[in-house]
This record gives sequence, structure tokens and C-alpha cells, in this order.
Amino acid sequence: MAPTLNPGDGFVAVPAAVAGPIEKGDVVVFEAEEIQGGGLTTHRIVDETDRGFITRGDANPFTDQDSDEPPVKRAQIVAVAWQPGGAVLAIPNLGTVVTGARGAVEALQRGMAAVLGTRSLLGAQGLAYLLLAASVILYLVDIWRTNDRSRRERDRSRNSGTSARLLVAAFAGALVLSATVTMVVPSGTQEFGVVSAEFESEAPTVIEQGTSESRPYLIGNGGFVPMVTYVEPASRGVAFEPIKTVLPPRSTVNATLTLSVPPETGYYRRYVTEHRYLMMLPQSMIRGLYDLHPWAPILAIDAALGVPFYLFGMTLLGRGRVRLRSRDSPS
Repeated sequence: MAPTLNPGDGFVAVPAAVAGPIEKGDVVVFEAEEIQGGGLTTHRIVDETDRGFITRGDANPFTDQDSDEPPVKRAQIVAVAWQPGGAVLAIPNLGTVVTGARGAVEALQRGMAAVLGTRSLLGAQGLAYLLLAASVILYLVDIWRTNDRSRRERDRSRNSGTSARLLVAAFAGALVLSATVTMVVPSGTQEFGVVSAEFESEAPTVIEQGTSESRPYLIGNGGFVPMVTYVEPASRGVAFEPIKTVLPPRSTVNATLTLSVPPETGYYRRYVTEHRYLMMLPQSMIRGLYDLHPWAPILAIDAALGVPFYLFGMTLLGRGRVRLRSRDSPS
């Protein structure tokens, strides 16, 4: 992408879900099929066709589609570079720093996993466990320091202890984070690779040219709170029924996914996008917010959970400080 982005440079990436329309001239991060064996690639959109976007690196004389890369579908784009004033805001050497930090974190995860004899500390889930453990340790250290200070300065005990506002806000934040993860992690874009063939086949990924085939699509809810899901086509050649599904707690529901292939033989990728929401609001309100933007219901549900919890906690604890007394403290 030189001269826009030099090797090792970073940039501000806006998630595709909230980036709005993708236009010619945007620099995007997408899941490539063929470029360098597939994977995330950052290139600029130079044109748009009925089959998808045409992309090219700024330093490349030819487009990616002049090689073996198919046109990029909207569902393949994971982020869009922020371009204030029409130019990408490059951050020199940020990529180098991030890569080094990621290597250090991965080494820490591997070391902890080897010491404790578990693979659960690897990957993104393991990183979440480590961050949670670090947060708990820091919180306990803060309590210990506050307790120690209160014992040494009893004459100024009115100002000691943990702020009730901070404590309630921390628990409200944890509740909101948990709800957000519950809704966001199972959501996203699903890819289905199919082959348009000249013959019929019992293989679910091989479809006779110019025809369609339906298959079951299982939607599950392993939690204890009802959820509503919206699954919609994210590319051509896809139909889904029903778009909206209500999932009771600890249940699964069968939907129907129909994939179509063109008369031309070859390999094609089809996409559907799934969004999940906790039923903490009326279904009509969730639907209205979803039509506005897929992230709008998440923000509203988080607010419906976090704000009442915070207000209730402040009513119980007040605006002062919470003091933790040790066993040897006077009654």
C-alpha cells in the first residue's frame, strides 16, 4: 500500500459493521481468498461490479482481480481505514509495535499454559481469562492498599475505603460487558463454499449448475435468557427462512438455508449474517432499532441493563465510600 502505508505502519480501522456504505476510494481490510494464500489483506477499492468490489494495492499496477482473486463481497470486508480529509491517517511504526506486543502476549500465554497444563489460556479466549485475572488482582491490591491505609490513618477514616460510585460502576460495567459478549460473539458472517457442477451429487457442497438446494440451519441458545436472532443473506445466491427467530432459554431451532449457483460451473462463496439480541426489550423495539442499525439494539439493551443496575446500586450504597473491616477492627 505504499506510499499510503509503508511496511510497519498502522492506521485507525473502523469495524465494517459500523463503517457505513463502502465506496470507491475506501481502503479496506478484507478476507482474501487467493492473495498470499488467503487471509486479511489491506487494499483500496477502485471499482464496484455486480459481483463485488475491485481492489488494488496503491503500489500495484494491476488489480487483485487481474490475478486469481475474485471480486470482494461486502461480507468479506472486516474493517475500513479512517480517512479524515480523504487521506488515510497513517500511524508510523504502529504495526511493528503491535506485532511485537502481540508476540510478547502470545509468549506469555504459552508460558502460562505450559505451567498450568491447560490450553484454555491460549488464543483470544485465553487472553480474556488473563485480562480478567489481572483485573481481579489489581482490584484486590486496591482493596488491600485501602485497608492498610485505613488502619494506619484511623483519624482520617472518613475518606478511606473504595468509592461506592466506582464500585457500582465496575459491577455495572462487568454486567454490560458480559451481555455484549453474549450477543456479539455468536453473531457475525457465516461463509458457505459451494461448487456449481454439471451433475447431481449427494454432497451438500456440490449443487447442479443453475439450481438451488436447501439445507437445515441450526440456531441455538445455550443461555438462560431468551434471545431473538436475525439471519439475512449477505451475498447473492442465498435465501433464509425465517429471517427472525425467537430462541427460548437452553433451546435450538431449525431454520432453512437455500443456496443457489449460476449456470457457470466453478466454486462460489455464499454468506449470511447473523445478529443476536437478549430479549431485555420488547420485540417490536428490537426490530425497530435493528432496522435503524444492527448495533443499535445492543446499545439499547446494554443501557437497559447497566443504567438500572447502577442506579439501584447507588441507592443501596449511597455516594460515600465502602469500607472493608478486618477481623481485628473494633466493632
